[in-house]
Amino acid sequence: MFIEPNLRANPKHQAGWLEVICGCMFSGKTEELIRRVNRAKIAKQEVAIFKPSMDNRYHSKHVISHNANAIYSVPVESSQEILARVGTATVVGIDEVQFFDEGIIEVCTCLANSGVRVIVAGLDMDYRGMPFGFMPNLMAVAEFITKVHAICMQCGGVANFSYRLVAAKEQVLLGETDAYEARCRKCFLEGQHREE
Repeated sequence: MFIEPNLRANPKHQAGWLEVICGCMFSGKTEELIRRVNRAKIAKQEVAIFKPSMDNRYHSKHVISHNANAIYSVPVESSQEILARVGTATVVGIDEVQFFDEGIIEVCTCLANSGVRVIVAGLDMDYRGMPFGFMPNLMAVAEFITKVHAICMQCGGVANFSYRLVAAKEQVLLGETDAYEARCRKCFLEGQHREE
């Protein structure tokens, strides 16, 4: 479990930082984001949570995990809108970060540089098992990276891949258990070979 570092020991030096929570579908990324944001709220820190407006699978204005934990969020169209709406928050959470434009890297860096704790959650790989867009770049500039795993829905092993169950070739396809399942490397590769 991730325990928040005490990087604000010197009040004259308020350092911000970036935390990336990544993994495959159904691995608990959003659950971990909600847990960290709730801990900040308990500590009476001012928080702001954002999500891409395109992701309205569960609710238009809440970040909701697969097990139905929820927290209020602000849906935004672009990464720059986050800067405009963050206000005086000292902790910023961003869910489904892989769906934002590449400007999200600059936004997260800008917030961290200004003393904000930034916590983002997103897929590190797409349905083909390839790095998801700019996620590797975002992970490179982060102070903390937490990779979470799911359980393979084929064999019960440790799952690291999001296997797409439907025939679609676009990288972004919003869906749940009807469109994806978590798979370990072996079961993921077996599924890919069957498709060829």
